[in-house]
Amino acid sequence: MASELKISGKFRYLDEGNGEVVVMLHGLFGALSNWEPTIMALKGRYRVLVPVLPIYEMPLLSATIEGLKKYVESFIEELKLDTFHVMGNSLGGHIALVFTVAHPEKVKTLILTGSSGLFENSMGGSFPKRGNYEYVKEKVGYTFYDPATASEDLVQEVFEVTKSVGKCMAIVAIAKSAQRQNLAHELHKIKAPTLLIWGLNDTITPPHVAHEFNKLIAGSELRFIDRCCHAPMMERPIEFNEILFKFLSKN
Repeated sequence: MASELKISGKFRYLDEGNGEVVVMLHGLFGALSNWEPTIMALKGRYRVLVPVLPIYEMPLLSATIEGLKKYVESFIEELKLDTFHVMGNSLGGHIALVFTVAHPEKVKTLILTGSSGLFENSMGGSFPKRGNYEYVKEKVGYTFYDPATASEDLVQEVFEVTKSVGKCMAIVAIAKSAQRQNLAHELHKIKAPTLLIWGLNDTITPPHVAHEFNKLIAGSELRFIDRCCHAPMMERPIEFNEILFKFLSKN
């Protein structure tokens, strides 16, 4: 992205626009650039904050959903945020969920897209194949309805991550933590207006997962985008942003 990272204490983050705050949380292999089209669309009306989650730097004992939730809590405290909208994709959605359950007074609305927390087919469930570019390219392409959406830059970025033993171990630890932590019995506690934006062709958190979230989070709204897989904000940004703006404008 062209935007420059800001630094406050131990935190690195994007900070764009003015207005009500929207906090965006990226996924396990996600990058801040995943949110670029949505940041560009929102920053004229909202203040958008996107923290860099320390997925690859965390000590293995802290490489859990709970550890990442604590990191987000510290980020919110550092920036002295009161109430805000929180949005997460994939693993970021999972973190947004546990944060919302723990801090209902902070969350004005919750937006989930391809969120884990109930069920997911994950690249991180086993040790990623190190040094195998074609394997990584195939797995990254699996995230999209049209594998060509996965740019060479994105594939290269993930490939560089998988070349590190330490980063691979962190990925596996966090992925296993996510798979262990099923939130089905916690979701009734969420009272914030909730929007679920899902790819109709999601192979990682399939449509039945979206329907289950919709059933378990009272009053939640579910919107599907056709010809779209696990990252709607990247693959179908125009449709994604239209749905998002309608929701935010009434909440």
